[in-house]
Amino acid sequence: MLRLISRHIFLSSNLSFLSFARNSVVVTWKRAHLNGISRSYHPRSQQIIGSMSTGSITEELQRLSIAEPETISGSHPDVNFVDLMRNYIAQELSKISGVEASIIFSGLEWTNTLERGDLLIPVPKLRIKGSDPKVLAAEWAQKFPCGEFLDKVENNGPFVQFFFKPEIMFNLIIPSVLNKKEDYGSCKLVENKKVIIEFSSPNIAKPFHAGHLRSTIIGGFLSNLYEKCGWEVVRMNYLGDWGKQFGVLAVGYDRYGDDEKLAKDPIHHLFEVYVRVNKDITDEGDSLPDAESTNGKAREYFRKMEDGDPEALKIWRKFRDLSITKYIDTYARLNIAYDDYSGESQVSKKSMDKALDLFEEKKLTHVDKGALLIDLTKFNKKLGKTIVKKSDGTSLYLIRDVGAAMDRKEKYHFDKMIYVIACQQDLHTGQFFEILKQIGFEWAQDLVHVNFGMVQGMSTRKGTVVFLDNILEETKEKMHEVMRKNEVKYAQIPDPDKVADLVGISAVMIQDMQSKRINNYEFKWERMLSFEGDTGPYLQYAHSRLRSVERNAASITPEKIIHADFSLLVEPAAVLLVRLLGQYPDVLRNALKTHEPATIVTYLFKLTHQVSSCYDVLWVAGQTMELATARLALYSAARQVLYNGMRLLGLTPVDRM
Repeated sequence: MLRLISRHIFLSSNLSFLSFARNSVVVTWKRAHLNGISRSYHPRSQQIIGSMSTGSITEELQRLSIAEPETISGSHPDVNFVDLMRNYIAQELSKISGVEASIIFSGLEWTNTLERGDLLIPVPKLRIKGSDPKVLAAEWAQKFPCGEFLDKVENNGPFVQFFFKPEIMFNLIIPSVLNKKEDYGSCKLVENKKVIIEFSSPNIAKPFHAGHLRSTIIGGFLSNLYEKCGWEVVRMNYLGDWGKQFGVLAVGYDRYGDDEKLAKDPIHHLFEVYVRVNKDITDEGDSLPDAESTNGKAREYFRKMEDGDPEALKIWRKFRDLSITKYIDTYARLNIAYDDYSGESQVSKKSMDKALDLFEEKKLTHVDKGALLIDLTKFNKKLGKTIVKKSDGTSLYLIRDVGAAMDRKEKYHFDKMIYVIACQQDLHTGQFFEILKQIGFEWAQDLVHVNFGMVQGMSTRKGTVVFLDNILEETKEKMHEVMRKNEVKYAQIPDPDKVADLVGISAVMIQDMQSKRINNYEFKWERMLSFEGDTGPYLQYAHSRLRSVERNAASITPEKIIHADFSLLVEPAAVLLVRLLGQYPDVLRNALKTHEPATIVTYLFKLTHQVSSCYDVLWVAGQTMELATARLALYSAARQVLYNGMRLLGLTPVDRM
């Protein structure tokens, strides 16, 4: 495989500068990790302690001499502030109500507005017979001890509402963020679990179109998310690298191919060849005998490939390898590198033969007009019938999918496998999963289809065919134009071309991820490239502005920041902001349940909007050292969480723009 050493991230010890560097492509097929170099500070010590500080919330509780509530199974109070609060509420409410603490814990809900508290419990959810939920809510709220954790407890009809104490939030959340840095939000939810995530999967010699873009972005996000939640992730690209279209391509290349163009830009040149030879097929129609027609020659060529003909495979392998090399460079711009460049061609004949034997053994197949079919209506009427082998004996991709799944289980011993595939493939994926189930594989229940809607109206501004590189180049050019309008700021950017590229990529990715993935959306250049409203450039601007706050307060050292007096943070805007920072680990856990990038995007916009509101009242410049330090600590924590969320989505935050 090919290994790309991606952008390495270097954080200076004063948190005031971030530089990016991209190294060269190295030939090996293993994913490169994004490395971070940083220094941390012990919150109660003057000593710089490097990476030893854990940023544990429970450790901070001990330093504050506050007793930790009993940890309920499934909670992670050491890294998730809201879980700590759930544990306290569940423990105390259990004493009052007699309901088991674990039941209360699972029944606690987030609220839509702060007026309803930080967490609430719907009393009817606890299923207490013979009591009026409104009466119970009033009684429990009146008896509930706020202690060190809560500001107040109120009843509202059948709900009990819990409001977190601002002091505990400032004293636990900010140190946790500043100590854990890039790891804030991470939580080991599983032990020794492996997930394969198959995503992107373009067809070689065809455009890397909008559907592949969506799969790429969503799959990259899910890979990052699962890693943050403790899974071992195998990123897999299952290329469309087999089938009759390669026979078509080989015939076309013999007529129209250019080795120099192929070496320079294989994806575009192979596409040009593919278009020209398909025009030949259209123009010929049925006018030629099969052996002389382009279609007939293509079928014959593919048959040679399936029979293992060395010359036929040599040309095919050249097309595949050159295409993968080009893909890797494109994926690098999206901060994605794969562990496995698989493909339909990599499915072993042994596995496909085994699949066919299992179909027959389970009496799933029947022959119709020479073709081999499976009728799935007896298991699920919606799944209908599907062909697994054509009348000419060539296999279809369904049987290769079954073979590939068996190969992967044998090779990786995965606990879960996720297919990020467009909703147009819902039927195919359903048929595929059902077949695996019917041939007796229990692990078929561990397969997940993460589907998504279509991008409508996506084309380059020039109206030409859509390649991802075209889109990324155009967004970079547009960002460059916008950046040049502010000559003073532009002169301060060390590498404006790279920054324009990173901001442009953010524009493309955020437009894609800000709606629920199942929804179709219309690709709009004007909205995507705007620096106002909820766009990728706005997130980048928010991050660069927070970096500017840190640069302008460079005299306040990291040691001072971590020792800040948080009791000085009393403004409502500061309380709202720290509440949002504390929610981040929970947001990740929710996104893991729904597989929705939009969950993270929505949170980041909410966070940046609140940061923007803070600028009007929480000034750093011109304040006393103590007050400036406390406010800078809050802003630095906000910057870190914004950074973490953007990285999770696959973006590279910029320092200046």
